[in-house]
Amino acid sequence: MTPSFYDENAEVYALRNRKLPTARLDAFLSALPSGACILELGCGGGQDSAYMLSKGFDVMATDGSVELAKQAEKLIGKPVKVMRFEELEAKDEFDGVWAEASLLHVPRKDLPAVLARIRQALKDGGALHASFKAGTAEGHDSFGRYYNYLSAACLFELLMAGGWRNITIDEVDGSGYDNKPTRWLHLRAQ
Repeated sequence: MTPSFYDENAEVYALRNRKLPTARLDAFLSALPSGACILELGCGGGQDSAYMLSKGFDVMATDGSVELAKQAEKLIGKPVKVMRFEELEAKDEFDGVWAEASLLHVPRKDLPAVLARIRQALKDGGALHASFKAGTAEGHDSFGRYYNYLSAACLFELLMAGGWRNITIDEVDGSGYDNKPTRWLHLRAQ
């Protein structure tokens, strides 16, 4: 149901009034070499990719929704690869992976394998940024979208077990597309 939501609501979702996570983007970009190659997983409407491109970075934008990818292409002026997380095959290709509010849709049982694919796609010392909705039990929101709802401790353990290092997880209050109060986990790792 999650992919069909994004396909059916692509234009509205892409054009919504969304505050760009500038502070998180700038912190992520400052940890990368100038002109670094970045993979964005789940680019949505393309706003984050557009920002990174405007700062001189080489960005490969991807999304699992064909229709959202089309919306993002209009904004960034370059192709967006339609790809699901489990289809990531890159090896030692990217300096950074940006996954803002996207990996939270990966079923818990599949998350270790997806994180391993991301780690494989990164160059040695490469940086990952990802954000998740905090919680204790998997579930769906009022739009039928699946969320893995992880605790910070669970996420930290998952990353440690996967060989990630320099892990930091910040917890902040905010909201999402549904405008409901949400506890967010923002992680950085190498």
